[in-house]
Amino acid sequence: MEFTCKDFKVGKCEGEKLVHGETIPLVLQPPTDGKSDVKSLLENLGRNKEWFEEMIIKNSAVLLRGFDVKNAEEFNDIVEVFGWEDIRYVGPAPRTHIYKRVWTANEGPLSEFIYYHHEMVLIKEFPKKVILFCEVPPPEGGETPFVPSFRVTERMLEEFPEFVEELDKKGLRYTFTALSKDDKSSMRGRGWEDAFGTSDPAEAERRAKALGMDMEWLPNGGVKTVLGPRSLTRVFDGRKGRRMWFNTMVGMHGKELSSAMMADGTEIPEKIVKRCEEIIEEESIQFKWEKGDVLFLDNYALLHGRRPSLPPRRVLVATCK
Repeated sequence: MEFTCKDFKVGKCEGEKLVHGETIPLVLQPPTDGKSDVKSLLENLGRNKEWFEEMIIKNSAVLLRGFDVKNAEEFNDIVEVFGWEDIRYVGPAPRTHIYKRVWTANEGPLSEFIYYHHEMVLIKEFPKKVILFCEVPPPEGGETPFVPSFRVTERMLEEFPEFVEELDKKGLRYTFTALSKDDKSSMRGRGWEDAFGTSDPAEAERRAKALGMDMEWLPNGGVKTVLGPRSLTRVFDGRKGRRMWFNTMVGMHGKELSSAMMADGTEIPEKIVKRCEEIIEEESIQFKWEKGDVLFLDNYALLHGRRPSLPPRRVLVATCK
């Protein structure tokens, strides 16, 4: 599909990659003879909604740069122009609601690396799109790297074909411990009340069950959730039949508050987890923020994370079906 939209100009950004003929991310800037204000951007997006969504699926990531987006209100207007349905975040990351559909991204310590993941990959309903806005770019570090998920599957199949097929057949089982209250000193510090949107344990159990989780209450007031079996890879419509590495095996394997193993209880060999971690890093695109950037990620196709950062850094997020 050739680029044919007169309302945008294709640009470049540091770290972009050509992956199987697709530039990731596709950088869209104001047209040479056009305006770069948010009002004009909203009009241009409104005229090209279907085309823009096609670009997200084709390139897996689309970056709007150079439009002087200033705050959560303007970011929310950009999100809402498409008419995509909102999906509430469920997961361990501590977040704060800012405005309408806009939340802070993970508020865990900036000194920590948030490992690559598909958003809400563990539960039954996950967003199709993750949209990020850089309000305050970090002075150093703080990149939001992302990884073409199908490339991880391709390379793991090259090196460990029998293991991949066995694990895909059996599925993964994950456990995760949520605290009794929020702890923003941890990047996985979201308490169960905030996570499930209720302080009633019975209602939390009902909501957990609807999301495909089993719960076990702990003496300290926290809760252990068990999820599984979950698939190792997934194939989604419209993405060339690509087999996405749609799991968080590496990110949760053997961690303090989490675990990942085969659904039958078999441990995953450490050497395979380690090699998968290396492959993910090798395939990563190290995206560096500029003030006012709005980044659309196809959550079906990309893993994403967060590099350690010096403060201040403020990135906001909206998630859509």
